[in-house]
Amino acid sequence: ILDIGATGQKPLNTNVGQVQYEPQSIEAPKNTFIDGKLASANISSFLNLDEQTSTRWHQNQVKSGALTIKWHLTAQHKTSTWDYYLTRPGWNPNQPLSILNFEKITSIDDQGKLPAKDVAQTINIPTDRSGYNVLLGVWNISDTANAFYQAVDLNITK
Repeated sequence: ILDIGATGQKPLNTNVGQVQYEPQSIEAPKNTFIDGKLASANISSFLNLDEQTSTRWHQNQVKSGALTIKWHLTAQHKTSTWDYYLTRPGWNPNQPLSILNFEKITSIDDQGKLPAKDVAQTINIPTDRSGYNVLLGVWNISDTANAFYQAVDLNITK
């Protein structure tokens, strides 16, 4: 589960479907970047995550520059890379998510190592981003064909 430090006792989003019980299960083949299905990784029981409007999801308040990302791994897997994608300037938050509207901003190579159960990484949010954006974190497993996907909605300020 990807966390940017904005978790609390009360759920921040409603009507999310089955993923509320197993957010750690957004696992699909690597490079599952299907237009309109990015947040769910095209998993049928998680399709609620693909609903996209400018007001649908809670937006975590962050600043451009260094951002600490935390992953809590319910099952550890040898890791090739951790990839982070951010929506491009000018993307339309009222259209389904498309990988064409994202750019990879960071890739961290774990060289096939087994990570700890709790992983903290620092990425850089570009200074040309502000307002509502979506961060897509992809945890690529080194010894299987799969990856884990997590989308986080952000409100970026300077």
